[in-house]
Amino acid sequence: MTQVTRLWPLLTATHRYDKSISTWQRGHGTQIDAPILAYLIETRHGRILYDVGCDYRKIADPLLRQRWYGDFPMGAPQMSEEQRLPAHFARLGLTPADIDLVFLGHLHFDHAGGLCEVCGAEVHVHAAELEAARAQADEAYFADDFAADYRWKVQTDEYDLLPGVRAINSPGHTAGHMSLLIELPQGKPVILAGDAADLMENLDQEIAPGTLWQAREDLALASIRKLKALARETGAELWPNHDMAFFRGLRQFPEFHA
Repeated sequence: MTQVTRLWPLLTATHRYDKSISTWQRGHGTQIDAPILAYLIETRHGRILYDVGCDYRKIADPLLRQRWYGDFPMGAPQMSEEQRLPAHFARLGLTPADIDLVFLGHLHFDHAGGLCEVCGAEVHVHAAELEAARAQADEAYFADDFAADYRWKVQTDEYDLLPGVRAINSPGHTAGHMSLLIELPQGKPVILAGDAADLMENLDQEIAPGTLWQAREDLALASIRKLKALARETGAELWPNHDMAFFRGLRQFPEFHA
């Protein structure tokens, strides 16, 4: 029986960029507005956070913004103080200390930068992902996002974080990308695709994400097909990660899925 009680999608920032970032070798010249999301999962045994968004300091501080985003092709996201994780937690009567476990789908800046907000939690990540990030496998890894002495729990295999929450290997976008299957107490299960699928278009048309680890389109497509097969098998909804229209169709914080 699932131990999950509630699931909140959290809008932590937005980012305007060329669609080709999300769709492999197509969409050039089309600008899209993408949500940058984290997901708070409440369980009977504590709280799990899937992804943590950006480091607010690198966006708000002019010197840090120039250092990290000045030459960055995608530019800086748009992020307000109210979108920081502690602000979301406060609206639920929580603090960062109430987060027990952080599960990172991957370590790009818009998914791992907010680790500084929840520095006391145990942090789960795939071994191949941590290795690729530390080797600066691509420019979306910001070295100091994950350089602190975090409580890393490095994984390789698929596993249950607890009953009703399962880690799913879905490499391709990055070397050690992972998705998450969540069994809700009442509604359909949810598969958080992470950046294995930015948009519904990635899923519906089986298009790889626009940025890939070592140009492994085959690996990314295999992960999309794997997640779609898992969704059919479990009856789950498959949620893309950077699709604004899809996000707006979800229950908006502080409403939750259960």
